[in-house]
Amino acid sequence: SARKAARGIRELTALHCLAGTKESAFVYAVTAAGLVHAVTRSCSAGNVTECSCDTKLQGGGSASEGWHWGGCSDDIHYGMSFSRSFLDAPIRNATGKSGNGLLAMNLHNNEAGRQAVAKLMSVDCRCHGVSGSCAVKTCWKTMSSFEKIGRFLKDKYENSIQISDKLRKKLRRKEKSQRKIPIQKEDLLYVNKSPNYCVEDQRLGIPGTQGRECNRTSDGPDGCNLLCCGRGYNTHVVRHVERCECKFIWCCYVRCRRCETMTDVHTCK
Repeated sequence: SARKAARGIRELTALHCLAGTKESAFVYAVTAAGLVHAVTRSCSAGNVTECSCDTKLQGGGSASEGWHWGGCSDDIHYGMSFSRSFLDAPIRNATGKSGNGLLAMNLHNNEAGRQAVAKLMSVDCRCHGVSGSCAVKTCWKTMSSFEKIGRFLKDKYENSIQISDKLRKKLRRKEKSQRKIPIQKEDLLYVNKSPNYCVEDQRLGIPGTQGRECNRTSDGPDGCNLLCCGRGYNTHVVRHVERCECKFIWCCYVRCRRCETMTDVHTCK
Protein backbone atom coordinates (compact mmCIF):
# COMPACT_ATOMS: atom_id res chain seq x y z
CA SER A 1 0.00 0.00 0.00
CA ALA A 2 0.99 3.64 -0.28
CA ARG A 3 1.38 3.90 3.51
CA LYS A 4 3.77 0.93 3.66
CA ALA A 5 5.83 2.30 0.77
CA ALA A 6 6.02 5.69 2.45
CA ARG A 7 7.09 4.11 5.73
CA GLY A 8 9.98 2.39 3.98
CA ILE A 9 11.00 5.65 2.33
CA ARG A 10 10.89 7.48 5.65
CA GLU A 11 13.12 4.87 7.29
CA LEU A 12 15.60 5.22 4.43
CA THR A 13 15.77 8.99 4.66
CA ALA A 14 16.28 8.83 8.43
CA LEU A 15 19.89 7.93 7.62
CA HIS A 16 20.29 11.37 6.06
CA CYS A 17 18.44 13.29 8.77
CA LEU A 18 21.45 15.11 10.21
CA ALA A 19 23.73 15.28 7.19
CA GLY A 20 22.57 18.66 5.90
CA THR A 21 24.40 18.33 2.57
CA LYS A 22 23.24 18.98 -0.99
CA GLU A 23 22.78 15.24 -1.43
CA SER A 24 20.54 14.87 1.61
CA ALA A 25 18.55 17.90 0.40
CA PHE A 26 17.91 16.09 -2.87
CA VAL A 27 16.95 12.87 -1.03
CA TYR A 28 14.38 14.73 1.08
CA ALA A 29 12.92 16.52 -1.92
CA VAL A 30 12.70 13.51 -4.21
CA THR A 31 11.22 11.39 -1.39
CA ALA A 32 8.45 13.91 -0.70
CA ALA A 33 7.80 14.30 -4.42
CA GLY A 34 7.72 10.53 -4.90
CA LEU A 35 5.17 10.12 -2.13
CA VAL A 36 2.92 12.81 -3.64
CA HIS A 37 3.23 11.19 -7.06
CA ALA A 38 2.54 7.63 -5.86
CA VAL A 39 -0.43 8.53 -3.63
CA THR A 40 -2.00 10.80 -6.25
CA ARG A 41 -1.66 8.14 -8.95
CA SER A 42 -3.31 5.62 -6.61
CA CYS A 43 -6.16 8.07 -5.98
CA SER A 44 -6.79 8.54 -9.70
CA ALA A 45 -6.69 4.78 -10.27
CA GLY A 46 -9.30 4.20 -7.53
CA ASN A 47 -6.94 2.21 -5.34
CA VAL A 48 -7.34 4.40 -2.24
CA THR A 49 -10.67 4.64 -0.43
CA GLU A 50 -9.95 8.10 1.06
CA CYS A 51 -9.62 9.85 -2.31
CA SER A 52 -10.36 9.65 -6.01
CA CYS A 53 -10.20 12.16 -8.87
CA ASP A 54 -10.16 15.91 -8.28
CA THR A 55 -13.81 16.89 -8.65
CA LYS A 56 -13.35 20.62 -7.95
CA LEU A 57 -12.79 21.34 -11.64
CA GLN A 58 -15.88 19.50 -12.89
CA GLY A 59 -18.33 21.72 -14.75
CA GLY A 60 -15.90 24.58 -15.33
CA GLY A 61 -14.07 25.63 -18.44
CA SER A 62 -14.68 28.08 -21.26
CA ALA A 63 -17.70 27.51 -23.47
CA SER A 64 -16.67 30.36 -25.77
CA GLU A 65 -13.32 28.68 -26.43
CA GLY A 66 -14.94 25.29 -26.87
CA TRP A 67 -13.56 23.33 -23.94
CA HIS A 68 -14.65 22.18 -20.49
CA TRP A 69 -13.14 20.36 -17.54
CA GLY A 70 -13.91 16.66 -17.38
CA GLY A 71 -12.25 13.29 -17.16
CA CYS A 72 -10.25 12.38 -14.07
CA SER A 73 -7.95 15.18 -12.96
CA ASP A 74 -5.19 14.07 -10.59
CA ASP A 75 -6.10 15.07 -7.01
CA ILE A 76 -2.67 16.44 -6.17
CA HIS A 77 -4.12 18.28 -3.14
CA TYR A 78 -4.73 15.01 -1.31
CA GLY A 79 -1.32 13.67 -2.30
CA MET A 80 0.44 16.78 -1.01
CA SER A 81 -1.57 16.78 2.23
CA PHE A 82 -0.72 13.12 2.81
CA SER A 83 2.97 13.77 2.15
CA ARG A 84 3.03 16.70 4.59
CA SER A 85 1.35 14.80 7.40
CA PHE A 86 3.44 11.66 6.89
CA LEU A 87 6.90 13.11 6.32
CA ASP A 88 6.81 16.49 8.05
CA ALA A 89 5.21 15.50 11.35
CA PRO A 90 8.25 13.56 12.71
CA ILE A 91 10.55 16.47 11.82
CA ARG A 92 8.26 19.01 13.49
CA ASN A 93 8.09 16.88 16.63
CA ALA A 94 11.88 16.73 16.72
CA THR A 95 12.15 20.47 16.13
CA GLY A 96 10.06 21.43 19.14
CA LYS A 97 9.24 25.04 19.94
CA SER A 98 12.74 26.44 19.50
CA GLY A 99 13.70 24.61 16.31
CA ASN A 100 17.01 24.80 14.47
CA GLY A 101 18.27 25.55 11.00
CA LEU A 102 18.98 21.95 10.00
CA LEU A 103 15.52 20.61 10.75
CA ALA A 104 13.85 23.70 9.25
CA MET A 105 15.95 23.07 6.15
CA ASN A 106 14.66 19.47 5.96
CA LEU A 107 11.07 20.72 6.14
CA HIS A 108 11.79 23.22 3.36
CA ASN A 109 13.35 20.55 1.12
CA ASN A 110 10.35 18.26 1.68
CA GLU A 111 8.08 21.07 0.53
CA ALA A 112 10.37 21.85 -2.41
CA GLY A 113 9.83 18.31 -3.68
CA ARG A 114 6.07 18.65 -3.37
CA GLN A 115 6.10 22.04 -5.11
CA ALA A 116 8.01 20.47 -8.00
CA VAL A 117 5.14 18.04 -8.60
CA ALA A 118 2.60 20.88 -8.48
CA LYS A 119 4.64 23.18 -10.71
CA LEU A 120 4.95 20.55 -13.44
CA MET A 121 1.24 19.69 -13.61
CA SER A 122 -0.02 19.80 -17.18
CA VAL A 123 -3.39 19.89 -18.96
CA ASP A 124 -4.41 17.05 -21.26
CA CYS A 125 -7.39 17.35 -23.61
CA ARG A 126 -9.47 15.08 -25.79
CA CYS A 127 -11.26 16.34 -28.91
CA HIS A 128 -14.93 15.76 -29.70
CA GLY A 129 -16.74 16.61 -32.89
CA VAL A 130 -17.75 15.36 -36.31
CA SER A 131 -14.87 13.68 -38.17
CA GLY A 132 -12.42 14.70 -35.46
CA SER A 133 -13.11 18.40 -35.93
CA CYS A 134 -12.33 19.13 -32.29
CA ALA A 135 -15.36 21.40 -31.97
CA VAL A 136 -15.39 20.69 -28.24
CA LYS A 137 -12.56 19.55 -25.98
CA THR A 138 -12.68 17.81 -22.63
CA CYS A 139 -9.65 18.67 -20.51
CA TRP A 140 -8.21 17.45 -17.24
CA LYS A 141 -5.10 18.08 -15.16
CA THR A 142 -2.43 15.42 -14.84
CA MET A 143 0.95 15.08 -13.22
CA SER A 144 4.12 14.96 -15.27
CA SER A 145 6.13 11.75 -15.38
CA PHE A 146 8.30 11.20 -12.34
CA GLU A 147 11.31 11.19 -14.67
CA LYS A 148 10.56 14.81 -15.61
CA ILE A 149 10.08 15.73 -11.95
CA GLY A 150 13.38 14.05 -11.11
CA ARG A 151 15.20 16.06 -13.79
CA PHE A 152 13.67 19.27 -12.40
CA LEU A 153 14.87 18.42 -8.88
CA LYS A 154 18.29 17.40 -10.21
CA ASP A 155 18.61 20.89 -11.70
CA LYS A 156 17.62 22.38 -8.33
CA TYR A 157 20.25 20.17 -6.70
CA GLU A 158 22.91 21.51 -9.04
CA ASN A 159 21.90 25.06 -8.06
CA SER A 160 21.18 24.44 -4.37
CA ILE A 161 21.67 27.24 -1.87
CA GLN A 162 23.82 27.09 1.25
CA ILE A 163 22.10 28.58 4.28
CA SER A 164 23.15 29.56 7.79
CA ASP A 165 22.77 26.81 10.40
CA LYS A 166 21.46 29.40 12.86
CA LEU A 167 17.72 29.89 12.52
CA ARG A 168 16.60 33.48 13.13
CA LYS A 169 12.85 33.53 12.46
CA LYS A 170 13.43 32.34 8.90
CA LEU A 171 16.00 30.56 6.75
CA ARG A 172 18.82 32.81 5.55
CA ARG A 173 21.52 32.44 2.91
CA LYS A 174 24.97 31.84 4.34
CA GLU A 175 26.55 34.50 2.12
CA LYS A 176 25.72 37.86 3.70
CA SER A 177 26.00 39.63 0.35
CA GLN A 178 23.15 37.46 -1.05
CA ARG A 179 20.71 37.59 1.87
CA LYS A 180 18.45 40.08 0.11
CA ILE A 181 17.82 37.52 -2.65
CA PRO A 182 14.62 35.66 -1.65
CA ILE A 183 14.62 31.88 -1.25
CA GLN A 184 11.96 30.32 -3.48
CA LYS A 185 9.73 27.39 -2.48
CA GLU A 186 11.29 25.10 -5.09
CA ASP A 187 14.92 25.88 -4.12
CA LEU A 188 16.91 23.13 -2.43
CA LEU A 189 18.83 24.20 0.65
CA TYR A 190 21.83 22.77 2.45
CA VAL A 191 23.86 23.66 5.55
CA ASN A 192 27.02 21.58 5.36
CA LYS A 193 29.37 21.19 2.43
CA SER A 194 29.47 17.71 0.92
CA PRO A 195 32.26 15.31 1.91
CA ASN A 196 34.73 13.99 -0.65
CA TYR A 197 32.88 11.10 -2.27
CA CYS A 198 35.98 10.16 -4.30
CA VAL A 199 37.83 8.76 -1.27
CA GLU A 200 36.64 5.90 0.94
CA ASP A 201 35.40 6.96 4.37
CA GLN A 202 34.06 4.04 6.39
CA ARG A 203 32.85 6.31 9.18
CA LEU A 204 30.52 8.13 6.79
CA GLY A 205 29.74 5.01 4.76
CA ILE A 206 31.36 6.40 1.61
CA PRO A 207 32.86 3.59 -0.54
CA GLY A 208 34.93 5.89 -2.76
CA THR A 209 35.42 5.30 -6.47
CA GLN A 210 38.60 3.22 -6.50
CA GLY A 211 37.97 0.03 -8.49
CA ARG A 212 34.71 1.35 -9.98
CA GLU A 213 34.10 0.41 -13.60
CA CYS A 214 33.87 3.48 -15.83
CA ASN A 215 33.15 4.41 -19.45
CA ARG A 216 36.25 5.80 -21.17
CA THR A 217 34.29 7.50 -23.95
CA SER A 218 31.56 9.10 -21.81
CA ASP A 219 31.50 12.72 -20.67
CA GLY A 220 28.68 11.97 -18.21
CA PRO A 221 28.80 10.85 -14.56
CA ASP A 222 29.83 7.33 -15.61
CA GLY A 223 32.85 8.63 -17.54
CA CYS A 224 36.36 7.78 -16.36
CA ASN A 225 37.41 11.44 -16.20
CA LEU A 226 34.69 12.33 -13.71
CA LEU A 227 34.17 9.07 -11.83
CA CYS A 228 37.88 8.50 -11.22
CA CYS A 229 38.30 12.03 -9.81
CA GLY A 230 41.42 12.72 -11.86
CA ARG A 231 43.33 9.67 -10.58
CA GLY A 232 43.26 7.92 -13.93
CA TYR A 233 42.08 4.38 -14.71
CA ASN A 234 43.36 0.90 -15.45
CA THR A 235 42.39 -1.05 -18.55
CA HIS A 236 42.23 -4.82 -18.77
CA VAL A 237 40.83 -7.22 -21.35
CA VAL A 238 37.92 -9.49 -20.43
CA ARG A 239 37.21 -12.62 -22.47
CA HIS A 240 33.54 -13.52 -22.99
CA VAL A 241 32.45 -16.92 -24.31
CA GLU A 242 28.78 -17.45 -25.20
CA ARG A 243 26.55 -19.50 -27.44
CA CYS A 244 25.71 -17.88 -30.76
CA GLU A 245 24.29 -18.51 -34.25
CA CYS A 246 21.85 -21.04 -32.82
CA LYS A 247 19.71 -23.05 -35.26
CA PHE A 248 16.82 -25.43 -34.73
CA ILE A 249 17.52 -28.87 -36.20
CA TRP A 250 14.55 -31.07 -37.19
CA CYS A 251 13.81 -32.93 -35.06
CA CYS A 252 14.45 -31.88 -32.28
CA TYR A 253 17.44 -30.03 -30.93
CA VAL A 254 19.27 -26.71 -31.18
CA ARG A 255 22.79 -26.46 -32.55
CA CYS A 256 24.92 -23.44 -31.58
CA ARG A 257 28.42 -22.19 -32.05
CA ARG A 258 30.64 -20.94 -29.25
CA CYS A 259 31.57 -17.33 -29.90
CA GLU A 260 34.40 -15.54 -28.15
CA THR A 261 34.69 -11.79 -27.74
CA MET A 262 37.35 -9.64 -26.09
CA THR A 263 36.24 -6.48 -24.29
CA ASP A 264 38.23 -3.64 -22.75
CA VAL A 265 37.14 -2.90 -19.18
CA HIS A 266 38.22 0.31 -17.45
CA THR A 267 38.38 0.67 -13.66
CA CYS A 268 39.33 3.69 -11.58
CA LYS A 269 42.76 3.76 -9.93
